[in-house]
Amino acid sequence: MQGLKDKVAIVTGGATMIGAAVVRALHREGARIVIADINEKDGSSIAAVLGSNVLFVKTDLIDDAQIGACVEKTMKAFGGIDFLINVACVYIDDALNSTRQQWLESYNVNVVGGVMMLKAVRPHMAKRGGGCVVNFGSISAKIAQTGRWLYPVTKAAILQLTRNQAMDLAGEKIRVNSVSPGWTWCRLMSEVTGGDKKKTNRVGGPFHLLGRIGEPEEVAEAVIFLCSDHASFITGTDLAVDGGYSAMGPEMASPAIPKLME
Repeated sequence: MQGLKDKVAIVTGGATMIGAAVVRALHREGARIVIADINEKDGSSIAAVLGSNVLFVKTDLIDDAQIGACVEKTMKAFGGIDFLINVACVYIDDALNSTRQQWLESYNVNVVGGVMMLKAVRPHMAKRGGGCVVNFGSISAKIAQTGRWLYPVTKAAILQLTRNQAMDLAGEKIRVNSVSPGWTWCRLMSEVTGGDKKKTNRVGGPFHLLGRIGEPEEVAEAVIFLCSDHASFITGTDLAVDGGYSAMGPEMASPAIPKLME
């Protein structure tokens, strides 16, 4: 991809599966990356494996001081900031039974944390002549899912936020887009199934036109595209990386009319 070599990116949530795939893809393209995450063990390990162009900075997105320190360390290590990839989120969701504190924590990390990170990196991007932000939405932002309120609502907020950010930052040549993955092999699915990807595919595959769940690397490639020069005229949009999930209606992909003749 053109336009990524020697650029500098901050990836929030870059220590776990999808975020780590984004970090590896950026590194492959020659970018320099800061992993901003609370997961010190995995974040440090990824940085150590990838080498001197990747730095782990322990960062809790509910703490503005830690966000500021992360940006300061990025500037000190790499001299500028070109990309912000907001992957970090918490999955706290007991629908109607969720407490006020759980609602506030979910918004604080999933929505506000990314906003505060953008606020901190914006002047550095502007100084470089522009940049790119990729927020993480979800298929959950666009459809109803039983028993899930907090996660989908925060993801829906991110899609609107992306449009607003793109509008207000266009004058500084900062492009802002989002990606919305379908079912993708991630930490949550691994934990729920005990690491059984085949089971996850059996359950989730029929919800996607391609008949399977996504891989973290496939989502990462979409992020790489949006950061690259190939996406230079794309801003304020959401890219569905969902294997056809959002195109499929309630009849799914099986012929419905023949069932009337049975």
